[in-house]
Amino acid sequence: NWDPFPINAAELSAVVITHAHLDHCGYLPKLIQQGFDGSIHLTQYTAELAQIVLRDSASLQMEDAKYAKKKGYSKHKDPKPLYTVDDAEKAINKFTPHKFHERIEIAPETFVTFYRSGHLLGASAVLIEFYGKRFLFTGDLGRPNHPILTPPDSLPNEKLDALIIESTYGDREHPEKSNALA
Repeated sequence: NWDPFPINAAELSAVVITHAHLDHCGYLPKLIQQGFDGSIHLTQYTAELAQIVLRDSASLQMEDAKYAKKKGYSKHKDPKPLYTVDDAEKAINKFTPHKFHERIEIAPETFVTFYRSGHLLGASAVLIEFYGKRFLFTGDLGRPNHPILTPPDSLPNEKLDALIIESTYGDREHPEKSNALA
């Protein structure tokens, strides 16, 4: 995470976030540090949860860096957090929340539509239309029979140019009937 982003972050005009888990939104403050000044598109509940996640992550990193300095266990003379609470706030200020099923233009000839993925409150699969090409990114998909979460939407079945599937749990099956909190 300390390496520079592989492209010039200042050249990006938008970022799309599928859900608020740290492994999906946690690099946003670092991207801002590296010059990203565009908008961050996500659903309303993802925005609300990501605010909590990013602020908490930044606070923990700041505490860890301070403790590492105090105890002298870092390989760095002056340990620093990957990002601070101020960096997290800068990312949060770029959030542009959207409703599900609305087609939004986020850059010239670039549209996104969010679909419920059932993974987490606000989590989405995203249809991206880029200069006439259609890409569907599933994000993490939830189960259709979860007792608390809304089941995933039926995803667009029109012609796609690419389907990108998140596969974190691709090597296992969930039991048909499972504990609500599992």
